[in-house]
Amino acid sequence: MHGDHQPPFEAPWQAQAFALAVHLNQRGLFTWSEWAAALAAERRRSAEAGVADEPQQYYLDWLQALERLLTERGEAAADELGTFREAWVAAYEATPHGHPVRLEKGFDALSRSRHG
Repeated sequence: MHGDHQPPFEAPWQAQAFALAVHLNQRGLFTWSEWAAALAAERRRSAEAGVADEPQQYYLDWLQALERLLTERGEAAADELGTFREAWVAAYEATPHGHPVRLEKGFDALSRSRHG
């Protein structure tokens, strides 16, 4: 428990990003040393851009580090990750407050916006 009684994550997606990094490490996609180096590189980029201390930036850097490792290892193409990111945003925007976000709604909305 934190001394200030704050939850360890500010939003569920941050816990999911954390869990995804742990899962991919356990699957052998990268070592903890490789992960630490990738995350450190993203944190440096954020610091150089002057956004490292912005709310949520730490876990946005986690996601960027995960995406970079996935593409460097040939596990996902950058355009695939971009498509998933766009679909997630579309699904989130199409979901009424308090309901679970369903990614398939995002792909449907994304398809409609791309094809008229």
